[in-house]
Amino acid sequence: MSHGIGYWLTKRELLTPDKEAVVEGGRRLNYRDLNRRVNRLSRALMKLGLNYGDRLGILSYNCLEFVEVIMAAAKVGLILVPLNWRLTAAELGFIMNDSGTGALVFDPELVDLATGIRDQVQISWSIVLGSDGTDSTPAYESLLEGQTDEEPNPGKSPSLETPHIIMYTAGTTGRPKGAVLTQGASFWNVLNLESLDFTSDDRDLLLLPMFHVGGIGLFTLPMLYHGAIVVIQRTFDPAHCLKLLLEEKITLLFGVPAMFQFLIQHPDFSPDAFKDVRMVMSGGAPLPISLVNQYSDAGIVMQQGYGMSEASPSIATLGKENALSKAGSIGRAVFHLEVRIVDDNMNDVTVGDVGELVMRGPNLMQGYWNRPEATKEAFAGGWFHSGDLARMDSDGDLYIVERKKDMFISGGENVYPAEVEDAIFELNEVCEAAVIGVKDEKWGEVGKAIVALKADRTLTGEQIIDHLRARLAKYKIPKSVVFVERLPRNAAGKVLKTVLRQEYR
Repeated sequence: MSHGIGYWLTKRELLTPDKEAVVEGGRRLNYRDLNRRVNRLSRALMKLGLNYGDRLGILSYNCLEFVEVIMAAAKVGLILVPLNWRLTAAELGFIMNDSGTGALVFDPELVDLATGIRDQVQISWSIVLGSDGTDSTPAYESLLEGQTDEEPNPGKSPSLETPHIIMYTAGTTGRPKGAVLTQGASFWNVLNLESLDFTSDDRDLLLLPMFHVGGIGLFTLPMLYHGAIVVIQRTFDPAHCLKLLLEEKITLLFGVPAMFQFLIQHPDFSPDAFKDVRMVMSGGAPLPISLVNQYSDAGIVMQQGYGMSEASPSIATLGKENALSKAGSIGRAVFHLEVRIVDDNMNDVTVGDVGELVMRGPNLMQGYWNRPEATKEAFAGGWFHSGDLARMDSDGDLYIVERKKDMFISGGENVYPAEVEDAIFELNEVCEAAVIGVKDEKWGEVGKAIVALKADRTLTGEQIIDHLRARLAKYKIPKSVVFVERLPRNAAGKVLKTVLRQEYR
């Protein structure tokens, strides 16, 4: 296929022009209007001097324009660099300098952060979203008004091989690396999710930030491909989310476990809000089985998925029919992806044994931007190394046991913190929990549990350890418990164990 994914909107205007495409607050665009606005933006970007392969940064909360920028970049062949607004100007400056990004689209509410970035980076020009610009920073809407609706005609036509997004990894260790995702990677991500039976009648509620690969691939781009509807929440808010589920008759909901915990703990939570939702899926971090059971008790089936920035992001999904019976599993690899579980010598391990999950398929990144050595290491032996320890059962279902770097050894025995955390989550009083290994003279390392309790709940460390004694081998039980108000997390909702290790080791 010679066309890039920007062509999806061209085709949608032809096939379903009047069908609603994107909803954000009171703003609603059909496919005709969306495609024409994207065409105008594409032409404006080229007029500003951006050409095939140039990098364009976007610093914004979730909004309708974010979708337009993604698709305009695809039509022109630009490489989009989504910027995490939770980072500091210095951290964002590193990402822009590392990727060679010299142009920026930013949200007016983030003007202070954008100004801070300008002190770190040589920016040739920037655009502010909305209608109020300045001479040096033109307004997004005024740029669109000055262009025609016709399809752009870039000097070089994008294809599925064209790099589209540099998605910087969350940086849980060291400096973040930029995973280069082609337009084809997003196309294959759509095909890999066909088992979820998306149709043009689906209405997806976008909760994840769009600077995160999940915000783009789960399920914004798949919805545009299918001619379905994306309802955008600017930033996650549990009460507003519950309201939107009802008002917009949402059928698809993807979030991280922390979001689902906030939803079910909210005083406005009601199973009625989910009456039109046909699929609730969690990913981005381990899903506690206790949370699956809480939703099940409310009559809601919660499925688990697994992915990463380097895979655009889908790697595996657990079918709805197995969501309860196989709770804790990530299911099976998506259709166009091969996976193996291997030892350190790249030999397949026996069914049921733990090894590293490796994979290969067309939805994987081209490599890390300007990091040939890191790319070579990631694809050692011709397979992409996930860095996750996993096992496969006799049915072919996968279970993530632990991040390779989070496992610790106590008295010669491997301890997988996720298993211990899952047992801690069985306690009703617990809101968040993380287990790390800390140095110990006798055993080498022992576990330390860091726990946040739900509001107005009490629990002692001894009660937690007593609870674990009936469930886990002695070497797996943490030797100490620390209580905190909340755990540090990155934008993907993953607990930052590096921060916890630095603090408690």
